[in-house]
Amino acid sequence: MKQVEQLLENAIKKIPKKKVGLLFSGGIDSLAIAFYLKKLNYNFTCYTIGTETSKDIEKAKEIAKALKLKHKVKIISPKEIQKHLEKIVPLLKTTSPVDVSVGLTTYLASKLAKEKIIISGLGADEIFGGYSRHKDSKNLNKDLKQGLDRVYNGDLVRDTKIAKTLGKEIFAPFLDKDLVSYALKIPAKEKISPKGVNKLILRELLISNKIPKEFALRPKKAAQYGTGFDKVITKLAKGKKEKYLKKYFKVASLYSSGKDSTYALQLIKEEGYNVNCLVTIKSKNKDSYMYHTPNIDLVSLQAKALELPLLIQKTSGIKEDELKDLEKALNKAKKNFKISGVVTGALFSEYQASRIKKICKKLDLVCFNPLWHKDQPNYMKELLDNNYKIIFSSIAVDGLDESWLGKEITSEDVDKLIKLHYKNGLNVAGEGGEFESLVLDCPLFKKKIKIKESKTEMENSYTGKYTIEKAKLI
Repeated sequence: MKQVEQLLENAIKKIPKKKVGLLFSGGIDSLAIAFYLKKLNYNFTCYTIGTETSKDIEKAKEIAKALKLKHKVKIISPKEIQKHLEKIVPLLKTTSPVDVSVGLTTYLASKLAKEKIIISGLGADEIFGGYSRHKDSKNLNKDLKQGLDRVYNGDLVRDTKIAKTLGKEIFAPFLDKDLVSYALKIPAKEKISPKGVNKLILRELLISNKIPKEFALRPKKAAQYGTGFDKVITKLAKGKKEKYLKKYFKVASLYSSGKDSTYALQLIKEEGYNVNCLVTIKSKNKDSYMYHTPNIDLVSLQAKALELPLLIQKTSGIKEDELKDLEKALNKAKKNFKISGVVTGALFSEYQASRIKKICKKLDLVCFNPLWHKDQPNYMKELLDNNYKIIFSSIAVDGLDESWLGKEITSEDVDKLIKLHYKNGLNVAGEGGEFESLVLDCPLFKKKIKIKESKTEMENSYTGKYTIEKAKLI
């Protein structure tokens, strides 16, 4: 126990000796840090936030008063929570209710603090066995190590991002490498008692330092529940928390005018995401590997039918340049429309999907591919079942002829495509370039497209394109 105390003190001593703020829930983790900050003569203030019904606030006030700690509290209203969700969801790029609630706690408490250095109790559960699941563990320290990996790659990244956004720096003493290394060797029986008391060694350490048992033995309450934030979000969401949070997550749709990008847009909207704009790449290269080119000018009419703003980026179509131009377009969408993610209509093309994901990663955007690896025959039938009016704007495969161009696709046509697949390997959804499509109407359109003038051009008996020269919305 003395070794744990020494290592924890050493970890805290690594924090610059300036004014610091402590995220204080009144739980064992923040209580331990507060005790040693005081022992080591740090100038610090404890910060607690929560709703009017927060259990953390009541307990934190009681503990701070008993231990004579500087303490500041803020009650957060449901309206404020809604307002801050607009900031937190895009910042964290997640709609997980747990991650959002915990992130909101860290954000609001850190925002309340005037200090530039913020201290968190993150990591204590993972080195001392703080969760209910740890009580039934067959190999506690092995499970704790796995949990630590998730903390380093998830929770710590989240809290560091939040602190940086607020112009602050966050420290987590329980994640100090020397303390972690030693703690993971402590036998399970010293961490969890036979009666199920978790983080036993840490609690006993505080009791030995004259901390009242009622404080040291206080049961763990996760931040989302202790603050009352989960309860408010549940009420606002009418129980459907994740779908509710998705409305704060703005995305752009990579839109080509065809069936895949249109249906991907529909699916992402049905999930609850806030589609904020369309992004279209106009390539001068009609044989572009990346982008749809036939009748690409029709996206302007489709954008009006969808009632969404349209961002158009031109590209020469040269392999590397067209990727740079996609990056430019998404960067514009990020700045102008505050997007946090991008939705694509990729089905099976690793070439397209991998390159788009790489660009999204560079721009810190989440990439959504709702059609990825859908069964092609079922997918085509699904489109028709959803009242999609689709025509083929180009063909380039043996088995398709001029009669397919400009024709509205029916279920009988899908059956013919399936037969051609078994005959010559045709991709039923056309993703291999066998055909390109154009959506004239679908459930998302407020108006449908009517073709007024068009022409058909054939290069040979199975290669050709259907060009729309004039169209309008009706």
